[in-house]
Amino acid sequence: MITQVSSTHAPLAIGPYSQAIRIGNLLFVSGQLPIVPATGEFCSDDVVAQTRQCLENIAAIAHEAGTSLKYTVKTTLLVTDLSAFALVNGAYAEFFSAPCPARACYEVKALPKGAQVEIEAVIALP
Repeated sequence: MITQVSSTHAPLAIGPYSQAIRIGNLLFVSGQLPIVPATGEFCSDDVVAQTRQCLENIAAIAHEAGTSLKYTVKTTLLVTDLSAFALVNGAYAEFFSAPCPARACYEVKALPKGAQVEIEAVIALP
């Protein structure tokens, strides 16, 4: 059975998609932008702060579904400038410990609203 998961502690979906979908023992979290839920604005223009905010949004959605980032099995990072990879990677490492999730990272030409980072995740439900 497919179940929609939504948290008021993460930015609301702004299009025809869900914040997350739960199916079986997996949670598929849509790409999160660095939007502060309370303001609807980006947290900062700084790529490190944006990375942290994306992951905080994912953590809030995971919590709503009854899981946490420690059960993350896969992430995908989209960045607009791979020269910032070390900065993004450092902020990302603050949220995960061994065994870290499988991951892909791509440079893209642009992201919605001019974000520098967007992150999606697949998280196991214990």
